[in-house]
Amino acid sequence: MQEPITIAGITVQPGTRTSIELPIPSFYTHTSASMPIHVVHGNKPGPCLLICAAIHGDEINGVEIIRRILTHKTLNKIKGTLIAIPIVNVFGFVSQSRYLPDRRDLNRSFPGSRSGSMASRLANMLMTEIIDHCTHVIDLHTGAIARENLPQIRACLRGEPETEAIARAFGVPVIINSELRDGSLREAAREHNNIPVLLYEAGEALRFDEVSIRAGVRGILGVMSYLGMRPKSRKKKEYETLISRSTQWVRAPESGILRSVIPLGTLVKKGDILAYINDPLGEIETNVTSTVSGIVIGKTNLPLAHEGEAIFHIAKFVKEEEISNYIETYHDELDPLTDEVKSEQVPLV
Repeated sequence: MQEPITIAGITVQPGTRTSIELPIPSFYTHTSASMPIHVVHGNKPGPCLLICAAIHGDEINGVEIIRRILTHKTLNKIKGTLIAIPIVNVFGFVSQSRYLPDRRDLNRSFPGSRSGSMASRLANMLMTEIIDHCTHVIDLHTGAIARENLPQIRACLRGEPETEAIARAFGVPVIINSELRDGSLREAAREHNNIPVLLYEAGEALRFDEVSIRAGVRGILGVMSYLGMRPKSRKKKEYETLISRSTQWVRAPESGILRSVIPLGTLVKKGDILAYINDPLGEIETNVTSTVSGIVIGKTNLPLAHEGEAIFHIAKFVKEEEISNYIETYHDELDPLTDEVKSEQVPLV
């Protein structure tokens, strides 16, 4: 039997699950506000995994991912503890904004302080109330507004075998070796107690994407199985996930109306045409060509571009053909139109 866990003054006993409202600064209307937290505290000792979403308030795919995780039938028998925070940046979520009311980026404000800006105080609260308990973290994100990302894991893998192991256990086709950013939750958690952190990127801000959501749910359950928190799935296929050590943006050579012809997940070669840029009358046309060979992992969905604007994000791999085939198979398994496994969740459209 493991020990009880206490968060925000609420003690959760082993073998129980509890929802907690962590008090945060009130709105300027004097309306009280809180950060919703759900704790599943198993009977038996084990890892303490945090899954959190909406650190950027407009990145909402993770909210649905966490909702589905919390309804999963195996959760009541887990070993260790699962802490789920579907909405970290409550203020940004309410206003449909990436930022806090003072325009600060919460994910550049860690570890924070008790007496700093609102972002700094919220970051400090998350560190002291939550991260102190954790052994592993999965932070759920999406692309920005009008920018879509292929399901991918970003993690700092240099000298971190445990981080690489859980990244592979997540099971998405693309893992990006991404250096830590100053002020990010990833950096703060690593410096705090060398906690392995995965950043899951998939989809677009202010949009639900069913494939990205399903990939996130599958990935989290895969990590929980690897950590011994739940039984391993007998049906899960094993893939040799490949790691990209570098990525590159392709930028618009001219301003104009953008017509993209390459979808996410496509294997492209250097010199391939990715899109066309026209003037409004269609008299001038400029080709947008790939500057490198690799897999398209991110792209703009806005058909309007200024010169120099980043419009395609390409990850470079050693075995590009292999990863391309994996991405196609992976997408088909998660797409409601092509999957062979009946889902308990109604697909979102």
